[in-house]
Amino acid sequence: MMEHQSHPEESVHTAEQQSEQQADSCHAGNLDKDGKPVRKSHHSQEMKGNLISRLNRVEGQIRGIKGLIDKDTYCDDVLTQIAAAQSALNSVGKLLLEGHMKSCIVERIQAGEHEVVDELLVTVRKLMK
Repeated sequence: MMEHQSHPEESVHTAEQQSEQQADSCHAGNLDKDGKPVRKSHHSQEMKGNLISRLNRVEGQIRGIKGLIDKDTYCDDVLTQIAAAQSALNSVGKLLLEGHMKSCIVERIQAGEHEVVDELLVTVRKLMK
């Protein structure tokens, strides 16, 4: 049998990958007033930019809907724009949920925090309303 030898390049690459994963993960920061850890996300700049860009578009859609109502636009046209804004906001939620599941949830399960599954189920139910 051939033994696997560790190469310095592999360990550097692994450290880089871990650093990138940590940059996109949730972690417990300070404690709140009840002594529970305050969790924070740390998304990559690319992910933050993507989310912010999408939210800016949704914000613009909402301002547009306000303008339509102010101009007494036909109700069906306003409702169509509301549906489009809801869809855009849902896509932001899906992206965030995917990242949350792939990083935060996996990490917490690996750390033995299995109660995170119940937390996730509550969150998914809220998103599905």
